[in-house]
Amino acid sequence: MSQSKRVAKDKYLDSLQQRYAQASKKERGKILDEYVQTTGYHRKHAIAILSGRYRPGPRPFRRPRKRLYTAEDAKALGFLSDLFDGINAKRLRAALDVELEPLYRRGVLKVSRACYRRLQHISPASIDRLRGAVWARTAQVAASHQAGTLLKSKIPIRTWADWNEDQPGFVEMDLVGHDGGNPRGDYCLTLNFTDVKTGWTESVAVRNKAQIHVFAAIRLARSRLPFPLRGLDSDNGSEFINDQLLRYCDDEHLTFTRGRVGHKNDNPHVEQKNFTTVRRFVGDLRYDTPRHLKLLNALYERLHLYLNFFIPTVKLKEKVRSGSQVKRIYDEPQTPYARVLASPHVSAQVKAHLRAQYAQLDVVQLKREIDALVDHLWQDRTAHDRRPPRARWGAA
Repeated sequence: MSQSKRVAKDKYLDSLQQRYAQASKKERGKILDEYVQTTGYHRKHAIAILSGRYRPGPRPFRRPRKRLYTAEDAKALGFLSDLFDGINAKRLRAALDVELEPLYRRGVLKVSRACYRRLQHISPASIDRLRGAVWARTAQVAASHQAGTLLKSKIPIRTWADWNEDQPGFVEMDLVGHDGGNPRGDYCLTLNFTDVKTGWTESVAVRNKAQIHVFAAIRLARSRLPFPLRGLDSDNGSEFINDQLLRYCDDEHLTFTRGRVGHKNDNPHVEQKNFTTVRRFVGDLRYDTPRHLKLLNALYERLHLYLNFFIPTVKLKEKVRSGSQVKRIYDEPQTPYARVLASPHVSAQVKAHLRAQYAQLDVVQLKREIDALVDHLWQDRTAHDRRPPRARWGAA
């Protein structure tokens, strides 16, 4: 369409809209009939154009949807999102199904009754629209020490595709280093201990990769599991592939397996936890003093309760390949605590103990303590960086 024709069309439409606005109801009907016959538009679309609510274009007119959620809902979701560690909308919806009513009843969630009713039924899509997209960068940790070939030959290889155990107790483990980009000297590391079936995760900080410290951390993490340990799977670092741990597994009748060299995805269950349970809270700074070690373990003592009892997770059920595309199908979000309760392989006595423990926990208080410890850890690290260099371990 030429410029002159477009201008003439716009002038005609402006004139028609003015006539339509000033006309009586009967005259409006005649103008509308004429405009529909001329343009071929749907009658409702034509009414919107003549009323000035919409300019003609390729998209059909849609009446604006009535806004259901308010600024109060968005503010409440911001509080709840922070309380549940900023998890995605589907997992947050699962958490609200369990925790929303107690939080409102106790007065922790201070909102109107109408807001509470809306939060009871809000969908994951609406949660995302209200609070914005949640994203986080991933972190990778490089392995350093390698174990001997002879010892590796005694430990079977297990890849990510080999996990078919349908009961809790088979655990992947990994170390997350806190060297801050400087691998020299001793620095703290975190042992991550993740159950494949339930997602139950325990974390313990150690002062370095020495076998004595890592082995003690493994035993401590095992003691915190709510179910019997049945098997261990690790990477090929010498902190795991050693005679001490191999003898321990033989004596305790534990299955001991390892991933392939250079294949980090052979331990996917614990690798994904390295960010969500460690890096997300303590960052990438260097922690290399006894005080840092103490603060890290104090944090993990609270964090394992918070993550296992209150933060839902999803598990991959299957992959469906369609040509070059792979669709991943996940189960419904559940907390590791709920997965343990649903397992027929966990005794009734253990489940009763977990229910009693859950009844004593306060998610709000836990989150406050975790935030305070994280702030304390980061402030101590910053203050430490401003002090002159000194001996790390054993210093006064």
